[in-house]
Amino acid sequence: MIWLIITITLFVGLSGYFLYRAYILAGTLADSDDYIQEMEELTGYMYEQINATYEEMKRVDHTGAFHESDEVGTTFSILKDVVNNLHKEFNGPEEEKEQ
Repeated sequence: MIWLIITITLFVGLSGYFLYRAYILAGTLADSDDYIQEMEELTGYMYEQINATYEEMKRVDHTGAFHESDEVGTTFSILKDVVNNLHKEFNGPEEEKEQ
């Protein structure tokens, strides 16, 4: 009789503990999903801002001054590379889009 009471007590205790842990882990997972969503939105926003900056630089550079080999030209080239890499990340390579 005493073994039955000990077994039931252990079963109820362990069940309560596992339910509590599942509840805590579900909350942690929900928080992680929210964080990931925020990071995706921030990354998209940063891509849009960098792309807009690059497009404005191209519009302003009607004389081709940014393409020279000075500091401004180097910065322009780096920004162009960043925009191209981000474009590939967000939109996929051009070959995949054609298929």
